Amino acid sequence: MIRLLMKGLRKFRKDERGFMLIEFALAIPLIFTMFLTSVELGIYTMRQMFLDRGMDISIREVRLNTAKKYTHAELKEMICYYSGFLPDCDSQLRLEMKEVDMRNFSGFGAPADCVDTSKPVTPLQNFTNGLDHSVMLLRACYMFDPVFRLTGLGEGFVKDGAGHAKMISVAAFVQEPR
Repeated sequence: MIRLLMKGLRKFRKDERGFMLIEFALAIPLIFTMFLTSVELGIYTMRQMFLDRGMDISIREVRLNTAKKYTHAELKEMICYYSGFLPDCDSQLRLEMKEVDMRNFSGFGAPADCVDTSKPVTPLQNFTNGLDHSVMLLRACYMFDPVFRLTGLGEGFVKDGAGHAKMISVAAFVQEPR
């Protein structure tokens, strides 16, 4: 039995007709991983661009209508409306806004406050409306599902308990006088 097996292996080793099959079998997972990573990166970039667009247009509206004090829900609704392409934006977007002292700038400091659907609902950490002439900093955290969770870039994202990855956009504006 062993002799028969050894004879078959020697014959296989001398035969060079299928030598490309081994290289193909080793290279194809790498090629597919690179392809799936490029698709994931393209979709991520498009989502980030739409989130930034929604933030910019919404902040422009806030600056032009300073007499109105916008709530978290109203700003979130505006950003989701102007973003357009973000799936399930109403439940996956969370905003933080705070007034900034330009002489002693500190930014947000803490990590972004994001929605984690695998945990109980947490209250807003920081959302305050500003006064006239104050510089405001707005940070949006959007949680999304990677398209290919188990390969390439989709596997590399830091995910929460529900398997969502986060995307952050930050913008600043001056609260104009009324």
